[in-house]
Amino acid sequence: MSDGQDEDGLAAAAKRFDGAMARLDQSLQDMTGRLQRLKRIEVDTQRLVQERARLATELDKTSARAKRLDDSAHEVSRRLVEAMETVRSVLAKTE
Repeated sequence: MSDGQDEDGLAAAAKRFDGAMARLDQSLQDMTGRLQRLKRIEVDTQRLVQERARLATELDKTSARAKRLDDSAHEVSRRLVEAMETVRSVLAKTE
C-alpha cells in the first residue's frame, strides 16, 4: 500500500469512527431522555398509588358513615311507626 492509500484508509476509518461516536452520543442522549421520562412516570405512578390509597380510605369512611345514616333512618322510621300506632291507639280509645 502506498502512503496515499494509507492516508485515505486512515481518513475513512477516522470518518467511520467519528460517525460511530456521533451515533453513540445520540444514543446516550436518547437513553437519557427515556430514563428521565421513566423517572417522571415512576414519580407519577407513586403519586397515583398514594392518591388511590387516600381515596380508598375516604371511600371506606364515607361508606361507613352512609351505613350509620341508613341505620339511623331505619331506626327513626321504626320509632315514627311506633309513635303513629300509639297515637292511633290513644285516638281509638277516646272515640
